[in-house]
Amino acid sequence: MADKSYLDWPFLAPHHAELARSLDAWAAANIVDGHHGDVDAACRHLVAQLGAAGWLRHAVGGKEWGGHGDALDTRALCLIRETLARHSGLADFAFAMQGLGSGAISLFGSADQRAAYLPRVASGTAIAAFALSEPQAGSDVASLACAAVRDGDYYVLDGEKTWISNGGIADFYVVFARTGEQPGARGISAFIVDAGLPGFAIAERINVIAPHPLARLTFTGCRVPASQRIGAAGQGFKVAMATLDVFRTSVAAAALGFARRALDEALVRATGRQMFGQVLADFQLTQARLAQMATGIDAAALLTYRAAWQRDQGRNVTKEAAMAKLTATETAQQVIDGAVQLFGGLGVVSEQPVERLYREIRALRIYEGATEVQQLIIARELLRAAPPVHPPERGAAT
Repeated sequence: MADKSYLDWPFLAPHHAELARSLDAWAAANIVDGHHGDVDAACRHLVAQLGAAGWLRHAVGGKEWGGHGDALDTRALCLIRETLARHSGLADFAFAMQGLGSGAISLFGSADQRAAYLPRVASGTAIAAFALSEPQAGSDVASLACAAVRDGDYYVLDGEKTWISNGGIADFYVVFARTGEQPGARGISAFIVDAGLPGFAIAERINVIAPHPLARLTFTGCRVPASQRIGAAGQGFKVAMATLDVFRTSVAAAALGFARRALDEALVRATGRQMFGQVLADFQLTQARLAQMATGIDAAALLTYRAAWQRDQGRNVTKEAAMAKLTATETAQQVIDGAVQLFGGLGVVSEQPVERLYREIRALRIYEGATEVQQLIIARELLRAAPPVHPPERGAAT
């Protein structure tokens, strides 16, 4: 039932529409939504499935490293995440983390690093993770405290990371640590840390309302070869922000997928639920709610695919990606809440589709920059571009 007319929008090329339709058919035949029991095992299985079917090639940049194209295609990433999210939140998560976890290597890694990691990510034989957040440094990346001290041909890492998706099942982690070249954001570097390295530990597994692998990591005298540093020393903040600019737009796309599924479920409910001698859809209040859902989804989709298209044209999309994530995640929350309301008591029964969506969407308004942080980013970019206004000279007429 899902509306596919957006696939003909000028932001997308014909091969993008074909990609979305092919993945939709594959997901319908291969992805099982609902309770997964052992979430770690389910995630590993999904990564293997997505890799074997070739979908993970889109999460990697560079054909020679196993990628689908010469560079990351933001529109393809968005369409894949939107499609998978409509079928299964965990499938979307599995795909997204392969891209985010290896994105810094695709964008900034050396040839040796790309050859060592990206083909395994693309095939689904290695699981990736992105380790940026800390207990006292979430959205404020520049304040992170995990330290990496140079010692000959190694860096010694000490500190911790938290809220790390794929924590506990990843084969490698892209870790951001303070190397101290300069204060603040300019003194951070990025490293590839293989799971099982001495001094690296999974300190705690974290349970959340929409279950997926999540953990707190600790580093105690963890010796990482200097050859595992991504990019130049002190370039880590740039690496992190460039990676997030790619995948922040795809978070908006995942929210769209959740919202579209919620609207589909709401339409089925509204046209089938008998009430007071008519169906729920006959009530004007229901019609108004459905109209608001559909309009919000289209508005969010326009912002999302505008940002994706602009990045694929080589433009800076810091503001546009923030607008897309802000609008799509907040809209999806409203759409899903509306769907739950239309389902009445059934909407809060565990493992009903709209109940799962209600749990899935909440985290998207927080991770990769909370809604409030997106507002700050948008305002900062607007003010940076605004012409300076000089105050009138003392004594001048006003």
